[in-house]
Amino acid sequence: MAVATRYEVVVGLEVHAQVLTQSKMFCGCSTDYLTTPPNANTCPVCLGLPGSLPVINRRAVEATIRTALALNCEIPEFSKFDRKNYFYPDLPKGYQISQYDLPFSRHGHLEFDVKGEMRRCGITRVHLEEDTGKLVHEGAIDQAQASLVNFNRAGVPLMEIVSEPDLRSADEAREYVMRLRAILQYIGVNNGDMESGQLRCDANVSLRPVGATELGTKVEIKNMNSFRAIHRAIEYEIGRQTEVLEAGGRLIQETRGWNDARGLTVSQRTKEFAEDYRYFPEPDLPPLEVSREWVAEIRSSLPELPAARRERFVTGYGLTPYDASLLTSSQPMAEFFEETVRLGTPAKAAANWMLGDFSRLLNAEHTEIEQASVKPTHLQQLIALVESGVISGKMAKQSFEAMYRAPDPGPALAALRGSTQISGDAELEGIVAQVIGENAKSVADFKAGKQQALKFLIGQGMKISKGRANPQRLEALLKEKIT
Repeated sequence: MAVATRYEVVVGLEVHAQVLTQSKMFCGCSTDYLTTPPNANTCPVCLGLPGSLPVINRRAVEATIRTALALNCEIPEFSKFDRKNYFYPDLPKGYQISQYDLPFSRHGHLEFDVKGEMRRCGITRVHLEEDTGKLVHEGAIDQAQASLVNFNRAGVPLMEIVSEPDLRSADEAREYVMRLRAILQYIGVNNGDMESGQLRCDANVSLRPVGATELGTKVEIKNMNSFRAIHRAIEYEIGRQTEVLEAGGRLIQETRGWNDARGLTVSQRTKEFAEDYRYFPEPDLPPLEVSREWVAEIRSSLPELPAARRERFVTGYGLTPYDASLLTSSQPMAEFFEETVRLGTPAKAAANWMLGDFSRLLNAEHTEIEQASVKPTHLQQLIALVESGVISGKMAKQSFEAMYRAPDPGPALAALRGSTQISGDAELEGIVAQVIGENAKSVADFKAGKQQALKFLIGQGMKISKGRANPQRLEALLKEKIT
């Protein structure tokens, strides 16, 4: 059996999502840790000072149940918080208030497609905890110059969404996180920003012989802050583990960090087991009874989810399932599309522009669509100029990048309106005469039946007219004059 098919890949993901609340999980401090000075948003509770007592943030609990319902989870009537004991410089109390055996949800699932094939990944649980602080290292860590700690993030509400080990490739893992991120955005509980750490993912990767039912030795990968990093890290780890097993070696359960610059994982520590954390019920917080009425109220407030919106884009707008899947992959993208269509743009034209030139520029700069200066009204106006024949598609494409890079796309649009397409035969015939006179060989080749020569001649005409010639009429006149 070939190495590539000898082992089955098993991946489970732990996604940490900060909850969009104004205050922290157990105190009234602000959750804004990105723009405030270090350690400004702290108090005795989130610093774990003696005598301080936590109070549960109801909005964070509601957001967790909201997420669990969107992921088809069961919501138990009884839940509690637990202490998870471990010591690290960014954990001020020396323990983390989390959930262990009685979380807010269990037994859910998420369905998604990979290359046209539908997949289903189980969700073990969605539970709630508090985030840690953040270490800032001065200089290289191995040189031990200095490490500073900022506790502004300590205590921010953090959901952990734990999947079953149902994923079988890096492609599936990436798609799972993309779909999960979209759901979190749609229901308004997380902004989906991976780069700043507000959405984080750890991957548990193992290999086992094909046909085996027992799981292999699990390795956890951390420090992945993009979809691309998730895919690359898992691919690398599959290759690394395969090489170890093929050489007769043994894998150890450990935590490895992803080094994006070097494209590899690096061992960080031996992986802890649940008993190492010495969980016990949090004595300062009462158990929670989650009423069925509250669950029903939260369920009724859920918006249209990505899967339903994707189906509506197919049936309502006539898009392909693939295009609909891409357009609904994030809430801002889907809303941009629908607003562009609402303004009068044909759905297919809007989809083609958004998934073509627009997405290419966004991806090149790692920018989200809501951050772009081009808004639905700008795209609608550009497509309208093309649809009405005022400008050619080539002219629009040439101008779109200038619109995208300008702080205000308005002037570029105004310039396009002034650069009307040349469609009149009187002006086009002069261009055709010039093309024929300057390209005798290509004219002869076209007369000899070489269709490629006609494309060259049309290109020369578009060049002379600086892209303004109506290409269909230009082609017709060239055929007429040459034949």
